Amino acid sequence: MTQIDLFKISEVELVYRQRVRASERPKVTSSTEAYRLFRQNWDDCTINLLEEFKILLLDRSNKCMGLSNISKGGMSATVVDPKIVFTTALKAKACGLILGHNHPSENCVPSDLDVRLTDKMVRAGKLLDISVLDHIIVTNEGYYSFADEGRLTL
Repeated sequence: MTQIDLFKISEVELVYRQRVRASERPKVTSSTEAYRLFRQNWDDCTINLLEEFKILLLDRSNKCMGLSNISKGGMSATVVDPKIVFTTALKAKACGLILGHNHPSENCVPSDLDVRLTDKMVRAGKLLDISVLDHIIVTNEGYYSFADEGRLTL
């Protein structure tokens, strides 16, 4: 056995495939625009069936670099791993994030778990110098914005 055989390791590759030119990216300047981007990318067949968590990745000018599906869960919850959220943001070289998840019940009021998760994400973003600009709860009938309600401060 050679020395190389003793220390086999996996390769880690960081890839971000830019499919839209920077000049063509939509700029997000309000919660309404963020809600529209989320809603356009939500499956109408599942929005009232199961909870999903997605993120919008923003550049320094708040132009949307892309949307990433983070998790799908059951009817009342989904597991969100901050490591996945911020790995995605780092891969895309995002400067900002807008978090989004749906409530199949169509109740826009954030749960205690939603509030704790938002606070955790804001703290993690500060450590990595990636701003969490908002957390949108998406429903067919409308949305709730943590930023509009002043609930992003720690």
